[in-house]
Formats: sequence, C-alpha cells, structure tokens
Amino acid sequence: MFTDLLLHERLLKSIQKLKYTSPTDVQREAIPVILAKKDLLASAATGTGKTAAYLLPLLHRLITEKGAPQGTRVLILAPTRELVQQIVKECESLARFTRAGVGLITGGTEFKAQNAMLRKDPDVIVATPGRLIEHLDRGTPDFKNVEAVVLDEADRMLDMGFQEDVLRIVNSCPKDCQKLMFSATLKNKDVSYVANLILDQPQTVSIEEKSKIPELINQQLILSDNDQHKEKQLLWLLENESYTKALIFTKTRLGANRVRGIVRGRKLKIDALHSEITQDDRNETMRKFRRGEIKLVVATDVAARGLDIADVDLVINFDFAGSGDEYVHRIGRTGRAGSEGCAISFVTAADWNLMASVERYLSIKMIRRTIKSLAGHYKGPKKVKASGKAASGSKKKKLKVANKTSASSNKRKKPDNKKPDNKKATNKKPLIDGFAPMKKKPS
Repeated sequence: MFTDLLLHERLLKSIQKLKYTSPTDVQREAIPVILAKKDLLASAATGTGKTAAYLLPLLHRLITEKGAPQGTRVLILAPTRELVQQIVKECESLARFTRAGVGLITGGTEFKAQNAMLRKDPDVIVATPGRLIEHLDRGTPDFKNVEAVVLDEADRMLDMGFQEDVLRIVNSCPKDCQKLMFSATLKNKDVSYVANLILDQPQTVSIEEKSKIPELINQQLILSDNDQHKEKQLLWLLENESYTKALIFTKTRLGANRVRGIVRGRKLKIDALHSEITQDDRNETMRKFRRGEIKLVVATDVAARGLDIADVDLVINFDFAGSGDEYVHRIGRTGRAGSEGCAISFVTAADWNLMASVERYLSIKMIRRTIKSLAGHYKGPKKVKASGKAASGSKKKKLKVANKTSASSNKRKKPDNKKPDNKKATNKKPLIDGFAPMKKKPS
C-alpha cells in the first residue's frame, strides 16, 4: 500500500483520486531511496510507473521541507517534447492538493512566454535539454537552489546526442543536490559513463527484464517478403483487426510519410509523428488521437518516445525495432494500466536474426501468425541455431562448393602454353596509327 511508503496525506489524497491501488515494483524500491536523499541509478521501462516513482517523493519534500525563498527546487530532463508534456501532466495531477508549481520548457514555444514562466520561480521545471541550454546561454534560469535533478529516459537522451548538454545543465546546479537517473537499461555505455561522472555513491534499482513487458500484451510476428508485401499486410490488418487506437512504427520519417499516404489511400484517417512535424501539428495530432477523432498514428521511435495515450490496444512494427530495449519502448504504448493489448511485428529475412536476438534478450516468444490470403514466399530460415538465429551452411559444405567452383573455373580456362604460329604472325602486318593496312587493288 502507498500508506506504507510514509508519503504526505495530500499526496495520498491525489493517489486515491487517481485510483492507484498499490505501488509498482519500481515505486516500492525507488521511493524510500529518494526520500532518504540518496542518489539513484534505476532501470525501469516505460509503463512501469517510474514517473510517479520519482515525482511522489520529490513532491513530498516540497510539502514537508521549506526551501530557499527563490528559485526552482526540482529540475527534470527528458528527451522529447511529448514525454516532457506527459511528465508535467502527471506532476500536476499528483500535486493537485499542494501549492507546488510546475513549469514546462521545450522547443516550439516562444522564449518570452517561457521567460515569464521562469520569473515566477516554479518549484518544478520539466525540460528538454536542447531548449534549456538555449535559456542557459541567455542566463535566464536560476538553478543555484535546485535540490534534485532527474534524468528521465537517460539512455534515449544520450543516444540522441545530448550528453554534453546534460552534463552542462547538471553542472549548473549545486554539486550537493540529489541526482536521479532512470534508464530502460543499465548496460548502456553512455549511461554508465555519465552516471560515474555525476552520481555520488548511488543506490541501484533494477527491475527484472521480464517485468518490462506487461503480460497482457499479445505479441505476434508475421513473416514478410519485402516492403511492398508489408504494405499489403498492414492494410489487411487495419481493415480486419478490431482496435480502438493503433500506433504504427517505422524506422524513418520517409517511411512514416509513405505509410501515411498508403493508408490514406484506403480512406482511413491517419496522421504522422516524426522530426519534421512542427510542434503545432504534433499537438494537433495528439489532441485528435486522444479524443478518438483519428484512430491511427504512424511514428518514428524518437517522435513516439514517452507517449502515454489511453486506449491504444494495437501496436504494429512495420519496420522491426533496432534493439530489445527499443522493442520494449514501442510495444509498451499498449497494455498499460492493466488493459490488454496486441503488438504485431513484420519480419523479413533481413530481420530474422535481430528478431531472434530480441526474443532471447527479453526471454519471450512471439506467436507466429500467417495471413492466409497474403502468405509470402519467405517461410523463415531452413535451419535455426540454438540461439534462434538462422544457421549458415557447414564449413565442409562451403569448402566443397568452393573447391568445385575453383575446379570448374580452371577447367574452362584455356591453357596458355601454345607456341605462337610464327608463320601467321609474320604474315600479319602491324596496325599503324590505328588504321588497317592498305590492300592491293585487283589487277
């Protein structure tokens, strides 16, 4: 029970209002550490309640302890605008019965409005690193009284190239402030490097791999021949599967735009989220998606990071995820808050070994599925290793084929040991300046 975590009664009232029943694993382990004001390095996937795991104890501190008369007390960094907006929304919900103020800093909003917000000294600021650095360059924020810094989805933030920005922002805060890092994995080299630089004797919380994926997500794979084949399979799924809202993932923005065009060709309402979509358009897409005005959104990994949309019950990996952690982040958009969800991945011959690695890494087994009317030529590898990856031919067989090829090529090659025919050679006249020799006229 949340009452066992010794949180302030105002927060318990908010928790009751939000109908949270009992703390998740990461909340149960992280909250006491944060309340004890120790640095923390935590591994927790999206959908496990990690946001509340750091917001609740930090809000408890804002309520129970008097801070400096001016300046921000808690700074939270997250990689994308959507995740920042989601954190702000959750923070406001948890702090509804308190006086804690929350500020948001992301790109796409005028500096004047953000400067006005900063002058009000909100207790909590949630920001993307890029825009916050621009404010630091202008000297607008005051972080001298910050008591805690949170790096949410640190692995993604560092993968996106924000390492220097993150370190500079952390260094602008007091050295003795509490620092909390949350990452989908602790195996990331950049996460380990930054953790060693900024954390002081941190406590480590690592949620088991199996708890990353909710059990209520039905994970399926469909074998595909190529992109054109996948397009036909995608359209079939969208027209035959039952779903309330669906997210489709592609690797690139060009792929997202192509899928959007193909789906719109079937007169289905769909919008896209990727790096070249303006903030106003992104906000409009999210508004329509949340309200159910559109049922489909195709997105790249970065654009969809941190999305928390109710009623998403179908995720389709048009392009297979690049890693196990990325796969978890994608399908974690569904099966949230105890609801059922379905995740379908298209797998080509080029994706097979990556898919096998993801299954092995996450200790899962996707259900093999076939669309009878769209069954392709690719049926999977003929032989499979113990790891699940495709088995290549044996060394003896390869050597035999190589020797046979070499022998046949030597057989076809004409020997070059014949003596030149001097008679023919002498009768031939050399070419001069590229012209053929002149012939005698017949008499």
